Amino acid sequence: MITFETLRDPLRSVDWNDVEAVDSATRKIFAHMAGGRYLLRRGLVAIRQDPRLMALCEHYDILDKLVLFDDPESGIRVRLHIFGPGYHDRPHNHRWTYSSHILRGEYRHRIYSPVDLHTDLDPATLHAMHVRQEQVGVSYTLHHSAIHAVVAEPGTVSIVVRGPAMADRFLVMDNATGQAWWQYGAARETPEVAYRKRMTRQHFEGLVSSLTDWNVI
Repeated sequence: MITFETLRDPLRSVDWNDVEAVDSATRKIFAHMAGGRYLLRRGLVAIRQDPRLMALCEHYDILDKLVLFDDPESGIRVRLHIFGPGYHDRPHNHRWTYSSHILRGEYRHRIYSPVDLHTDLDPATLHAMHVRQEQVGVSYTLHHSAIHAVVAEPGTVSIVVRGPAMADRFLVMDNATGQAWWQYGAARETPEVAYRKRMTRQHFEGLVSSLTDWNVI
């Protein structure tokens, strides 16, 4: 039987700075998850049964993140992202390299010209170098240093496989205000910030109902 653990094991030896290697490895996971959907349902059951996984799930006004599997030892994590109405984000990078696979819906994806993350940053210098429409069945891998932004259709659902954190912070840039700032991982969040994004059991069950109605699971 295929489990998250058996799919995770090959990822432990992957160089997460090598996007070619990460992309090849994670596509095998997406093939299993998007095919029979058994692992998606298994992950949702795990959230119900494991308070630690439930605590890792996050709810924002226009985005929900469900943590189906977490391996603290390697930093590998498998999530479902569910995009709400009006979802768009500012140009940003990530603390970790990740792969994504679209299960439902679509989003406009902009990847910007490389920036030096160790210098003073000006959002006015950002220029989109690659613009594409990520649709159902599409997979891609993004290096943790890459700056990108997404505008999603309501109800879009994606699987995300992320690797170990390569830094303790990530950059966010706002073209409208001309501001740029650093945000930090959960380990450095205040209790107030952590509480605001906490997902309730009731909201989680509502998401499961939506995923069922959409034939995602």
